[in-house]
Amino acid sequence: MNIKSVDRRLAGSAALFLALVLFAALGYWYDASRSNPVQPGQAATLNVTSTADQGPGSLREALFLAATADARTTIVVQVDRIAVATPLPPLVNPHGIGIVAGPESHSEIDGQALSSGPVFDVDGPNSSIEGLTIRNCPAAGVLLRAAQFRMATTTIEACDVGVDIAANAADVALEQNRFAHNRVGVRLAASIPNALVSGNRFNGHSDAGVWAVRSEPDLREGSTIVRDNEFREDRMGVVAGNLSMRLEKNKFLDIRETAIHLIGEGLAVRANRISGSAATRILAENTRGVVIEQNELDRLSTYGIMVKGSASTLVRANLIHNCAYGIAFVLGDGSHPSTAVDNSIVAPQYRGIDVIGDSPILRHNNVLQAGKAPLHVENVDRPDRSLAKANPFRDGNSFDKGETAVAADHSDPSRAQAGPSQAVAP
Repeated sequence: MNIKSVDRRLAGSAALFLALVLFAALGYWYDASRSNPVQPGQAATLNVTSTADQGPGSLREALFLAATADARTTIVVQVDRIAVATPLPPLVNPHGIGIVAGPESHSEIDGQALSSGPVFDVDGPNSSIEGLTIRNCPAAGVLLRAAQFRMATTTIEACDVGVDIAANAADVALEQNRFAHNRVGVRLAASIPNALVSGNRFNGHSDAGVWAVRSEPDLREGSTIVRDNEFREDRMGVVAGNLSMRLEKNKFLDIRETAIHLIGEGLAVRANRISGSAATRILAENTRGVVIEQNELDRLSTYGIMVKGSASTLVRANLIHNCAYGIAFVLGDGSHPSTAVDNSIVAPQYRGIDVIGDSPILRHNNVLQAGKAPLHVENVDRPDRSLAKANPFRDGNSFDKGETAVAADHSDPSRAQAGPSQAVAP
């Protein structure tokens, strides 16, 4: 064996040894980066670069890594579409996790393959979702069970519930999102302190755009505010009952049944616009102390506002024009009468104000150009067949026609819609 051959073998062995050392170092670095992706106290960014449901660069892996980070972590979805096969890890980092769409991607998350459970389970504070599209989820697109959550410029469609907000949530902001063709767009389980639903578009929901109903009153401070949203072609726009909520400056267009359905206590409805040819109206049913004021309603095929079985409900300074009927009070609590004051009802096709088995206070209301009568007062049989007499207190109202008062001891309660409606919680 000559010296040159020995030298070549030694050089080859050295090269192989160096390659093995380098490979081991790379493996150590990769394992370290997986287990400790974020340096303590430093925010980090994780990029989703794979459309696969799992593995390196996947959304699932990014959520696992973010859950163990020692600081807030942002996950940037850089791919156009991810089909989720099994439930994703929850967002649990106490420092917060943000999920955002990449600048040049559609970032669609498809949950069609899921058998149950939400697409995103937000169980840690200070989390956010921005710019994504979430669709085809059998349950919720987002289940929120934590404080300090924000979702913006996100689309949720074809899901059971878009955003499902649990009773322990707080400090929530849903802004500039699109909810389309879900069963319910946003569902609130209770009064959510400092919750804002603003600037969103709701379209084509089979039950309601917003559903927020409690069986018993939950009137905590820091009420939920629903304002500056647009509801279009939903079955019902907002169903709210027994929790602290303010509905302000929303638009309801061509709602198929009821624009705003109010039940129980704690609610205020102000400065909303309701328009369309279908039966879109404000229905206050079995309410106590609810305020309905400064709303504009037009081109409705039924009543603009109906107050049914309610007490101490205030209907003030609303404008109702070119509707079939104006305002109706039906089977209220005579010992705690509701009040209509300073309302203007213009060109109702039939009657301006109906009082059916109720005794509200009517003050300074204006009815102009009524097709049949500006005021109709009628006794009616209750569902138990007892007689409910109608005896409104009238003060300073202005009608451009003579009043019509009918006292029928045995009227058909179905004609007056006196029976309770059936609202089934989603």
